[in-house]
Amino acid sequence: MSNKTMLTPELEQYWTEIANTFQWKKKWDTLQTGDFEQVNIEWFKGAKLNITENCLDRHLEHRRNKKAVIFEPNNPNEAAAFYTFGELHVAVCRFSNLLKKQGLKKGDVVCFYMGMTPELLIGLLACARLGIVHTVVFGGFSSQSLHGRLQDSKAKLIVTHDGSFRGDKIVPLKAMVDEALDNQNWGELSVEKVLVVKRTQQEITMKQGRDYWYETLIKDCDIYCPAVEVEAEDPLFILYTSGSTGKPKGLLHTTAGYMVHAANSFKEVFQIKEADVFWCTADIGWITGHSYIIYGPLLNGTTTVMFEGIPNYPTPARFWEVVEKHHVTHLYTAPTAIRSLEKFGSEIPDQFSMKSLKVLGSVGEPINEEAWQWYHKHVGKGRCPIVDTWWQTETGGIMISPLAGITNLKPAHATLPLKGIVPMLVDEKGVEIKDTVAEGNLCIKMPWPSMARTIYGDHARFIQTYFSTYKGLYFTGDGAKRDSDSYYRITGRVDDVINVSGHRIGTAEVEDAINEHPNVTESAVVGFPHDIKGQGIYAFVTALHPHVDVATLEKEIRETVQKIIGPIAKPDQIQVVEGLPKTRSGKIMRRILRKIVENDIANIGDTSTLLNPECVDKIIEGKKK
Repeated sequence: MSNKTMLTPELEQYWTEIANTFQWKKKWDTLQTGDFEQVNIEWFKGAKLNITENCLDRHLEHRRNKKAVIFEPNNPNEAAAFYTFGELHVAVCRFSNLLKKQGLKKGDVVCFYMGMTPELLIGLLACARLGIVHTVVFGGFSSQSLHGRLQDSKAKLIVTHDGSFRGDKIVPLKAMVDEALDNQNWGELSVEKVLVVKRTQQEITMKQGRDYWYETLIKDCDIYCPAVEVEAEDPLFILYTSGSTGKPKGLLHTTAGYMVHAANSFKEVFQIKEADVFWCTADIGWITGHSYIIYGPLLNGTTTVMFEGIPNYPTPARFWEVVEKHHVTHLYTAPTAIRSLEKFGSEIPDQFSMKSLKVLGSVGEPINEEAWQWYHKHVGKGRCPIVDTWWQTETGGIMISPLAGITNLKPAHATLPLKGIVPMLVDEKGVEIKDTVAEGNLCIKMPWPSMARTIYGDHARFIQTYFSTYKGLYFTGDGAKRDSDSYYRITGRVDDVINVSGHRIGTAEVEDAINEHPNVTESAVVGFPHDIKGQGIYAFVTALHPHVDVATLEKEIRETVQKIIGPIAKPDQIQVVEGLPKTRSGKIMRRILRKIVENDIANIGDTSTLLNPECVDKIIEGKKK
């Protein structure tokens, strides 16, 4: 590869200054090489490092006895657990030594399918210490979803729980792992061993020679493990995100670039101080948890809260109780959580002073103005700035956001790009819209360190998905507006991905699951505005037998989707229709269906070119009923 860079001299200087604040085993030869035409971006080429030395070792001199992790269990009657930076360093080293004893080495892949307990955070850092690639599968996904991700990532080891607590439920994680591994119909896997962490103490099946108790093995592990030297562009983790075609995409993030931007964006956006306590309420199964529960806070030597529970268990006051209990200064959560808690009334947060809070954050989807105002008034008591952050799994870290206490806020606006990030709006043809006040498709013009490098095992799909729509630009898939202050407001997805509670779910993935039902001939799925989730899932379904019992079919479809993908992808609305609007080449016109569910009938446009225009009126009539 040539040493040609896309960066301006100003950007080169900026990223060099930021990178110089980290601990390197060897500095880089070139800062950034490659371009968006060839899609061969690299950062810090020639550098050698280990990210865990920056998360842990370098803090030991001055922060050894400072709290690194606060674990707040699902049940408020169970005691919280605390790890200082010194204790976390020991725990990570021991877990690393356990992985070494299991024969794992640099470049291998380990999958984590767990609830939100400290062992998950410790395990990810243990992998990073050895140059092992980690991939986390959200504990709410089905065994079939787990299997697909295991197959794609070629993971050699799974770390799981006997079960996990989620509100008043127990999720049988080990049983799901057994189903994923033992179902012969789903294809070959590379998994050799399963490591089981005790949490719920429920009875599970342990397969001799494959399944091992974590507690038994960890006892004999030494408390020090040297950090393995890795190259800047060596993989750190694979994280799966839904695509607009059925197969989930394994986004691959590399070590040095991800480290630099995850740490810097955390520090800049939240304006973190030494004594702050940061609580990101996400699950580590999503990118938000990777970047802003683990890596961002620990790289900055910040105390991070890890929460096992859900917002309304055992009561809708739980979030506010946790804030007061642990003196949380920064609360980073999703608009879905805010809206769901808003439904229980403002008198609940009004009972709490939450005087420790300094900054509020929003993540996962654009926050609507009403939720913004409620969050500001009743949680922040009118004194805490809200950082409304826009970014993606693919970007690795926050891209557009106010800086807490610095940027003038505007409700529901992500405001300005972070320093070092160069967004732009383009029209349908990919021509940049240079007017200050504009609306268009959001692209990124220049590389940034934490961008995903590829889709694991499928670089052609990576290029096709992100770089083929507009040549020489990274296309985010989102639309945005820019106002007279040059502030950005994200308007949402422009492709076939639905943003449910901040989690991206591909319409094709849901359709594939619905179509597994024996009485479904075909389906089309679109998003619709949802008071709590931001977007809900609306499914149009044609049935094989015309006189089907609709209530039973709907129930069975939801059960099918839950089994194949997980409960998060269950359709909120299902409409059984005689036919779906199609082009003469047979393509389903989801654009028309989207207009119908949004009650925007006036803008459906000309339907005479459809293969079956008569079905549109029938669908509209059916929706009214």
